[in-house]
Amino acid sequence: MRQKQVIGILTWREGQRFSEPDYLRRLVKAGWKLGAEVYLFSHQDVNTKERKIKGFTPKVGGGWESKWFPWPEVVIDRYRRRVPQYMRLRHSGLFDFANSPFSKKWRVTKLLAEDQRVSRWVPETHVYKKGKVMAMLRRHPLLYIKPGNGTGGRSILKVAAVGKQYQLQGRDKQYGKHNIRVENAVAVENWVKRWVTKQRISDGNFLVQQGLDLALIPNRVADVRLLIQKNEEGVWDVTGCAVRMGTSGSATSNLHGGGKAISFPQFMAKRFGEESAPRIQRECHTMAHQIAQTLEEKFGRMMEFGLDIGVDVSGRAWLIEVNPKPGREVFRQMGDRKTYELAIERPIQFALQLAKAGSGKQEKQRKEVV
Repeated sequence: MRQKQVIGILTWREGQRFSEPDYLRRLVKAGWKLGAEVYLFSHQDVNTKERKIKGFTPKVGGGWESKWFPWPEVVIDRYRRRVPQYMRLRHSGLFDFANSPFSKKWRVTKLLAEDQRVSRWVPETHVYKKGKVMAMLRRHPLLYIKPGNGTGGRSILKVAAVGKQYQLQGRDKQYGKHNIRVENAVAVENWVKRWVTKQRISDGNFLVQQGLDLALIPNRVADVRLLIQKNEEGVWDVTGCAVRMGTSGSATSNLHGGGKAISFPQFMAKRFGEESAPRIQRECHTMAHQIAQTLEEKFGRMMEFGLDIGVDVSGRAWLIEVNPKPGREVFRQMGDRKTYELAIERPIQFALQLAKAGSGKQEKQRKEVV
């Protein structure tokens, strides 16, 4: 009888508390459905001497159970905290990972902005420092000040010129809303300085980014979440994309802040017309494929990316940010069950493809070089 392929999912845990438990539960079950032995583990669960792992699997009715599992043939990395223990394990060479280590948001933005194949999609972006906001306001009537590491829509500040004044809108670390007007660019610079100091998360820096006019609906921000993944043959394929529409007056479209997800083709056809909508979709897909290829060349093997894309009022597509460990709840919120389930299955399908291809040769994956 043929043995099952063994896939490990590396994640953060404390006791039996996991980050993103709902998604991880579904991911393990998707693996079982595909005939694999799949379990969760963290850095403290690895017994290198006996080559076995203390793994966790979902219990019927909720909760988790643990037992010793065989060494995984391939590991999917869903660890989202760059703690030293994780970093040591990640670079130890003990496992064959489906996805390589990635870099900080600012470094990735800089890398893409400097690559001729993808630079046309990247808005002007700089690391925040004194004077940078005023300099950018001379070129752009709209700016975003945001943390250089993902925050689920928190601590993002929108700065917009309104006549000779400026409107500042944002959500703080606790998702509290801020909405004020100031008289001039000097006042903006001073206000942003206080914001960056208060909103800083650990040692992360802030970015100042060219704002895009994404008001495709009056008084609301709308952007696109696109998920591109490797399929069961190891080929990049767009799993799906959806429009996220923010609440009235919000500076972001983030679903955590009360935004909602809607169908991409329907929304774009209604806003830009039946003829333009497919062109905008093709542009988003082309961007996703080219960015995935470019980043994989730089960082080594990857398996999925979530792209936040802004489509401005003229119908031009821009990259807002790229996430190597993306969520996929946008499809569930939109009611697209089929795409949601495929988005969960694909990481397992790709890991199984690697395992079956004898990828246990431990492909040397590049460490962060940017």
